[in-house]
Amino acid sequence: MALLEVSGLRAGYGKIEVLHDLDIELEAGTLCAIVGANGAGKTTLLLALSAIIAKRAGTVRFNGTDVTKLAPHALVRRGLLHVPEGRRMLAPMSVEENLQVAAAARGAAGFASIDGLFERFPILRMRRNVAAGSLSGGEQQLLAIARALAAGPMALLLDEPSMGLAPKLVDEIFHIIAHERAGGTSILLVEQNARRALALADRAYVMDRGRIVLSGTGAELLGNRDVTTAYLGEITA
Repeated sequence: MALLEVSGLRAGYGKIEVLHDLDIELEAGTLCAIVGANGAGKTTLLLALSAIIAKRAGTVRFNGTDVTKLAPHALVRRGLLHVPEGRRMLAPMSVEENLQVAAAARGAAGFASIDGLFERFPILRMRRNVAAGSLSGGEQQLLAIARALAAGPMALLLDEPSMGLAPKLVDEIFHIIAHERAGGTSILLVEQNARRALALADRAYVMDRGRIVLSGTGAELLGNRDVTTAYLGEITA
């Protein structure tokens, strides 16, 4: 069953249209990867889905309801959470305060989840009273994901979660993503590390210049010569 259904989506900036009639689906309890070159429109797709930028045409349905015209805060209340590229912390506030702000979206249940998040993210527990703006890039990425989880997502939109991180932290980020997917959270993942994303994906789409040009299971796209050559930096025999 599709939790997120996108049909004929068009979006852009000013006079420039970036997304051209996109159709994608995210099945409940699965991970869907979006891969493609820089400038393909992947981040724009997530911004449009989370209503950060306006949709020019098309329909978005989430959990069986048309949410095309809903505002960002209304999407959050319905369980559609966006973790943007660049993390965007509330920099002067502490780690714990950042989590509390996110948890407020679901009241007492959200606040009650914070101790569990500190158990799952021990580095954040150690830094709980530190200003978010003083965290390292990797710590900020962990906090960004933890903030989204504090809001109780049905689905996560993750934009480049491993960008700029050391290999050990990349491994940790992908472990967290796999754990969330295994726990039933649906995930739409935009990720430059195409090999890691496709290896984890139940389904995947390749974007090029604002259009979907290929789709299939993660395994199918990993085995596709054109995808391997263009996005994984390999040339197969």
